[in-house]
Amino acid sequence: MGRMAKNRFSSGEGPSQRQLRVGELIRRILSDVLNRAEIHDPDLNRRSITVGEVRTSPDLKVATVHVMPLGGQDVEGAIAALARNKGELRHLVTKGMTLKYAPDLRFRPDETYHQLDETRRLFADARVRRDIEAGESDPDAAPDNQQDQ
Repeated sequence: MGRMAKNRFSSGEGPSQRQLRVGELIRRILSDVLNRAEIHDPDLNRRSITVGEVRTSPDLKVATVHVMPLGGQDVEGAIAALARNKGELRHLVTKGMTLKYAPDLRFRPDETYHQLDETRRLFADARVRRDIEAGESDPDAAPDNQQDQ
């Protein structure tokens, strides 16, 4: 990426590479912590929660965590359980990172989940499926990137 593009991003037009890296690292740590049920809260541990995306503020002091419980069930309850355990989650996140400040974690519903549902619904539509299948010449052919191996 050229110097101009890098400067353009740090001027507020989009997240910096550092913001993206830190957000992804927080996402991975939170996913692991939730999968391994490391928080001592039975209400949180009985839920399967997907961490979709984490966006950080430019100063990395605030991390907005987009989450969705399995099947989209009881989103408010899942977010309340996460918020209740924010201190412990924040501690576990910063333990796995080298940041000057522990970011404040804010939990929000992952809106992309509903968009995926809509996409699945479209693919289930018979006409859409016919159009897609008609566009595929040979479904058994290896993808382009695997033919050289």
